Amino acid sequence: MEKPKQMSTLSKNETIKANSRGLRGTIAEGLTETITGQLAEDDTQLTKFHGFYQQDDRDLRPERRKKFLEPAYSFMIRVRLPGGVCTPAQWLAMDEIATTYANHSLRLTTRQTFQFHGVIKTNLKRTMQALDRALVDTIAACGDVNRNVLASSNPHVSTTHATAYELARQLSEHLLPKTRAWHEIWLDGEKVAGGEAEDEPILGRTYLPRKFKIVVAVPPDNDVDVFAQDLGFIAILDKKGTIAGWNVTVGGGMGMTHGEPATFPRAADVMGFCKPDQVLKVAEHVVTVQRDWGNRSDRKNARLKYTIERHGLDAFRAEVEKRCGFRLGAPRPFRFDDNGDRYGWVQDHEGFWHFTLFIENGRIKDTDEKKLLTALREIAKVHDGEFRLTANQNLVIARIAPEKRLLIEQMLAEYGLVGQETALRRGAMACVALPTCGLSLAEAERYLPDLVTALDETVREAGLAEDSITIRMTGCPNGCARPYLAEIGLVGRGPGTYNLYLGGAFDGTRLNKLYRRDVQHDRIVAELSPLLKRYAAERNEGERFGDFVIRQGVIAPTTAGRHFHDDLPAGVDDAVAA
Repeated sequence: MEKPKQMSTLSKNETIKANSRGLRGTIAEGLTETITGQLAEDDTQLTKFHGFYQQDDRDLRPERRKKFLEPAYSFMIRVRLPGGVCTPAQWLAMDEIATTYANHSLRLTTRQTFQFHGVIKTNLKRTMQALDRALVDTIAACGDVNRNVLASSNPHVSTTHATAYELARQLSEHLLPKTRAWHEIWLDGEKVAGGEAEDEPILGRTYLPRKFKIVVAVPPDNDVDVFAQDLGFIAILDKKGTIAGWNVTVGGGMGMTHGEPATFPRAADVMGFCKPDQVLKVAEHVVTVQRDWGNRSDRKNARLKYTIERHGLDAFRAEVEKRCGFRLGAPRPFRFDDNGDRYGWVQDHEGFWHFTLFIENGRIKDTDEKKLLTALREIAKVHDGEFRLTANQNLVIARIAPEKRLLIEQMLAEYGLVGQETALRRGAMACVALPTCGLSLAEAERYLPDLVTALDETVREAGLAEDSITIRMTGCPNGCARPYLAEIGLVGRGPGTYNLYLGGAFDGTRLNKLYRRDVQHDRIVAELSPLLKRYAAERNEGERFGDFVIRQGVIAPTTAGRHFHDDLPAGVDDAVAA
């Protein structure tokens, strides 16, 4: 085990956490300061653990600066929703919060939950209390903790969905911070006697070195992108179709920093196999080893993926097994087909119907062209099943009783929700980016639909309209939309400028690689259109686009995260030189 770091080497965030009195800080006091729309700088690090980020509208910055006004501060709130399942009543509650306190939209995220944008400081407590009344919360939805736990949501595996969902819920509860700070501040709960922070037996006094993400996957679907996560559990089914146990994956993660090759995305390793009754203990001790071994000096090097790179998988596994008190079994065979969603109608083993609805970039709002927010509100009023948010920002209207299918079908048609999108558009995903994300270097959610429209002309001409290709975009290199696992990835470098990556695996098992640096819209289209045409004309039977560009020598395969920046193509900087 690494020797403990000296206090002088700790990052600023570690000191903030240590002095926070169990994540309380001065948040409660800051809420009463009506002269400003922001919270204290140190408190904005702690509020992440409470499930929200302070942001401002970057579109308004220049005008407000001219008028000597502070930025237009607001807050992004993320709900803790393990497995992405909610009831129709909860959906209606989320809708009411969005239209009362937020910006009249719901955002379905890549972490299978809801985000609210545009909540001002004076409405923070009202929003949290409304969420509590809906029987959800925002605890640990952000911050250096285990965040929202994902579970496979594709309806054709509904025989095992209940097990996967229940495991996601158990993992979320087991690893939740023990502090009562959220209840004290937002629900006016009783304060801890003496003002001392609660004991945190799993997470520790300063919590984890960085964020931590867990998913539960059910083959053949990798809709939760298990290899992008710190910790994953892959269901292994026996001959009867029941879950015999779980393969355990560790060390995945997407974030990196432009220009710093010591940072890189990493696909997770399969560490071993555990029995169903061992899952919580394995998860707990993967977390505690990362708690103790993770880098608390350099936050850019603090994720579990770097811990495993430093120590090696064998040493990490041995320490987890030592703390668990048992050895993991050898990984068992499994196969993934893809990491997307399956759209349209599916009937499960119980006779219930499920409809997976494409939600472009997860944004649910009313526009002149489509009243999506209204439509789903009206469906929730008559639906008596459940809603499942997917990790690809889409929505499953789930467990529709046979006698209700026709009604739901009619409502979908009435509101124009059943479109004729190309498979490329259905496989596209973007983070929020501008104007609210403070880290964003370029557009993503507001630009990707236009890029797909430009590429759709080529896609249709080449006969690829129904051929799924994953394309993902983020406004910065932190990778919230998991762009480094896409067959086509675009990552913001500056206004209107992106790095273009190619060669990810369609099933989410292989990272892509940088193909062109600093390209803008016309160049992106000019680079991708000929490749799409070549793919249509020269691919092998069943060959996916990411595999095709590797076989054709367009891009080298990325065999491990530490090699992500290696073996770049000769023309990678052509656009920069031009």
